[in-house]
Amino acid sequence: MTNIYRMLTFLTLLTSLNCYSKVDLIPDLVPKHAADLILHNGTIYTVNEEQPWAQAVAIKDGEIVYVGDNAGVKDWLSKTTKQQDLRGKMLLPGFIDSHAHPVMGGAYVRSLSLDSFAKPKRWLAQIKTYAQKNPEQKILFGYGFLASAFGTQGPTSKMLDEVVADRAVYLMDEGFHGAWANSKAMQLLGINKASKDPVPGFSYYKRDKHGIPSGYLLEGTATDAIDKLGIITAKSVALGTSDVIKIMNSYGITAVFDAGASDVGDLQLEVLEKISKQKQMTIRMVGSHMIGSVDAIVDAISKTKHKRATTKHEMYHINMLKIMNDGTIEGKTAGMFEDYQGEPGNKGETVFSQTQMNLLIAQAHQENIDVHIHALGERAITETLNAIELVRRNPSHRNRTNRYTICHIQVMTDNDIKRFSELDVIAQSTPLWASYDEFGKEFISDDQFNRYFRFNSLKQAGVKMSFGSDYPATGAGTLGMSPIFNMEIGHTRQTPQQKNAPIQPGKHERLDIATLIKGYTLDGAYQLHMEDQIGSIEVGKKADFVLLDSNLFKVDKYDIHQVKVLQTILDGKTVYLNQAD
Repeated sequence: MTNIYRMLTFLTLLTSLNCYSKVDLIPDLVPKHAADLILHNGTIYTVNEEQPWAQAVAIKDGEIVYVGDNAGVKDWLSKTTKQQDLRGKMLLPGFIDSHAHPVMGGAYVRSLSLDSFAKPKRWLAQIKTYAQKNPEQKILFGYGFLASAFGTQGPTSKMLDEVVADRAVYLMDEGFHGAWANSKAMQLLGINKASKDPVPGFSYYKRDKHGIPSGYLLEGTATDAIDKLGIITAKSVALGTSDVIKIMNSYGITAVFDAGASDVGDLQLEVLEKISKQKQMTIRMVGSHMIGSVDAIVDAISKTKHKRATTKHEMYHINMLKIMNDGTIEGKTAGMFEDYQGEPGNKGETVFSQTQMNLLIAQAHQENIDVHIHALGERAITETLNAIELVRRNPSHRNRTNRYTICHIQVMTDNDIKRFSELDVIAQSTPLWASYDEFGKEFISDDQFNRYFRFNSLKQAGVKMSFGSDYPATGAGTLGMSPIFNMEIGHTRQTPQQKNAPIQPGKHERLDIATLIKGYTLDGAYQLHMEDQIGSIEVGKKADFVLLDSNLFKVDKYDIHQVKVLQTILDGKTVYLNQAD
């Protein structure tokens, strides 16, 4: 009789299932929510002020659906949910490189990378070894030297001829604003005493006392020569860009701003389309149309608008205007208020006059275009802010939502720190450059040297700061792409691995870890106009994460560079896994 009763009860239950779903009837067996992936038991720093720390996250269809403790995430667990025990490791939002040149970098990543922390003797030895190991290369191409290490006259062809004389050698400096060529390369380029300087004092050939080009090329003369030598091809750029993306993934980077493809600009979209078709576009990319000459003003806005309208893709979009407005301190081409030491009358140059910059910014503002401006010297920064102030103060423009970023910002006045805040301008830079600049110190006044990279002052003024590598113009080769490596320098203002290294003045500009992390995540996302999608670990945002082997808040400041990236996740899928761990 008991068995019959059990059978009737079971049949009644089956009948009732026709009226109710399993989820409603048996919530303990089948959860109301089923995640694709759960990451639990972690030290999760969300960069969300309302919920800064968590233990677990759940991901569904590439988006975050839960952030909280280990107990709560169980509501998202089903038989098909994948789970990963983070074992207490630190999980952060995926890093954002807010200023790099991944497509242009693709042209260089497989070439000779000089140790930018070294000196000329070491570089010459590296060049000689590279030449011996690559006898088939007709032109030896590389990058990474620091021009200021050679003194006021810069490097010379004669120095290179002593290690390689039978083949052309052509090297870009660490900032990609200058080049070093041996005599063979100078001959191939047809550069001699009669060669004219395109823009005297800015884009020009350094010359000896007899007026003969010495082998040091500045600005446009340096980049134009790459095209003339035929070093770069579409195939090499595509292969190299894929390499750059993989390296970025290995450093925890899941999004990047391409601050201009420069000498490979015509290949930019073709390369991105090719990489995407090959399923190698494992990074989100916002790109830009870059201008760096007065001639480019005439169609700068129309070209940017065209790219914005025609290039939107799931993983990339070229929608920003990049303006290069000055050079570098080592090239003595950054726009300053004082003469460079030993060069009376030379205050550096700006590419655009104040009137031209005003026009560019006004036109971009009218079309609601985000603008990213290279301004490294104090005068270039001031003039850029002047142009932005004109549109910010114009009542007819107050309904615009476009954003302005000034990048590099090496030397800045006190007044301009306040103006960044007042005008709501993003300050972008590369922390690696804030280590002690023993060579650049010789080119500027003590006062200017003490106003290098004023990160903490900007923070105290309430300015949004974003950080990036400027690769391949970072220095330190591909290591310069690492946000963690950069964070240590931004935190110490010293060269890594050297606890007794001199501190770049002022010491008070050392930046705290939380602000550095925010600059590589949420504030970077703000610069890209993507803060509603990425930059913090919050419900509704993309599931982009980086997993570290140590807690950045607890590591000794001189050991930060040793923290390892264990895993990088994009849209809830692993794009990098540290096999060594």
